Amino acid sequence: MHRDWLSSGGIICAAAAAGWAGWSGNVLLLPLSAAFPALWSIATTRATAASVSAAYFLAASRGLPQGVAAFYASDILPGLLLWLTASSAFVAVHAALWSKRQGWLPLRYLAASGLMAVPPFGILGWAHPLTTAGVLFPGWRWLGLVAMAAGLAVLTTRFRPAAAFALAGFWLWSATSWTAPKISPAWHAVDLHLGASLGRTSDLVRHRDLVATARATARGPGDIVVLPESTLGFWTVTVQRFWQRELSGTGLIIVAGAAVVDDAGYDNVVVIISESKSSVVYRERMPVPGSMWQPWQDLIGGRGAARAHFFANPVVDLGGTLVAPLICYEQLIVWPVLQSMLHDPDLIVAIGNGWWTSGTSIVDIQRASAAAWARLFHKPLVMSFNT
Repeated sequence: MHRDWLSSGGIICAAAAAGWAGWSGNVLLLPLSAAFPALWSIATTRATAASVSAAYFLAASRGLPQGVAAFYASDILPGLLLWLTASSAFVAVHAALWSKRQGWLPLRYLAASGLMAVPPFGILGWAHPLTTAGVLFPGWRWLGLVAMAAGLAVLTTRFRPAAAFALAGFWLWSATSWTAPKISPAWHAVDLHLGASLGRTSDLVRHRDLVATARATARGPGDIVVLPESTLGFWTVTVQRFWQRELSGTGLIIVAGAAVVDDAGYDNVVVIISESKSSVVYRERMPVPGSMWQPWQDLIGGRGAARAHFFANPVVDLGGTLVAPLICYEQLIVWPVLQSMLHDPDLIVAIGNGWWTSGTSIVDIQRASAAAWARLFHKPLVMSFNT
């Protein structure tokens, strides 16, 4: 009994280490997350399997309590509660599908992996080991995703040493030959460091400064400048006309985040602006659950929450260039990027407003996750964040 307790404790600690190191924000360390299915499969009881799942997920999402506390300007307790709540879906799915019958574990793990990739469980499907496919199988596209799923499944069998050895070989090869897909010189990403004021301070001076930043970043007419989530604040006719007037004669195109508000709530959106026209081209499919997306508000007659457009507008046509937009939280989960990849876009545009993540690795994890998916499908990646 004492030996079993020590064995279970070691597996749980190893799962926490895999979650912590794999989701540290370094894209080349993502393959460490592939240790999770192997550790899950060698658990001897359902309780241990649940503990392994919890240790992995909580370690991977360790920045959440501090980030939530910063977002709400409160103590860390609400963040801890959300952290534990967020882990519940991951733990419940993997605990329910674990089995003592080793022969069924590969199929059961694939079922758990699939459930955590799509709604409703996929809404909280952070730290998904499938993301590792972009590091191990760069440029393999859908075949790489299948290969990664197969590798993760084999890690739950008695052949796990051979699978681990093979995956480690792909990891070494990828790490020594890692290159990012080339981006057209017409695209320019701007990182801002305006903290919590971005999107909340929307006076004329702020907008003029943002226009000046965009113009200074571009090299000439026809260039496309990408600005972070929430850059424009509330998208109104006044803001629209101001930006179009300021862009007059520049030939520039601005891609930026904003919010469209009505009586029932708001949409987190991407807008495209040029001197001749402007429009909302993308509405976020999955806002941050809890802080932005609050589906219970409809039941109690509340208002003010962000809407989720789960499977809407996966790609945007920008003058003949097909773009896959990913806003903030969408970079941490699976289905938005895979849905976009079904349309074979020309590039991925990832934007975020991570001022509240100061002191955590959340933005680095977002960047690493987006980079891995872009690498898997061999797509140029443009990233723009505010911190």
